Amino acid sequence: MTKKIHIRKAEGVWSVRSGGAVLGESSNALELSEEGHDPVIYFPRNDIAMAMLDRTNKVTHCPWKGDANYYSIVNMSSVTENAVWTYENPIEDVAQIKDHLAFVLSDSVKVEQI
Repeated sequence: MTKKIHIRKAEGVWSVRSGGAVLGESSNALELSEEGHDPVIYFPRNDIAMAMLDRTNKVTHCPWKGDANYYSIVNMSSVTENAVWTYENPIEDVAQIKDHLAFVLSDSVKVEQI
């Protein structure tokens, strides 16, 4: 059985903020819709301030997307552990999300269309 995953260009411009700091803005974000989950915005890595992210050892596996690696967000006021994930070598069916980052939404991490 295959899970239905749809990837399309996210309309408009999207931003991601953490602790009041803007981590990035993109007009090239992707929206991934997956059965049973809310849609997720994936930002191109080049549109994110990677200097504010610190790679962690966390890895998870999704049978439909592959292995996800994680980053923590480090800013002046806080560290948000494992708040960012990326599929560096995604399964072929979702190859579009390679070199993109998604964010765990919380009180301190916001993804918004602007």
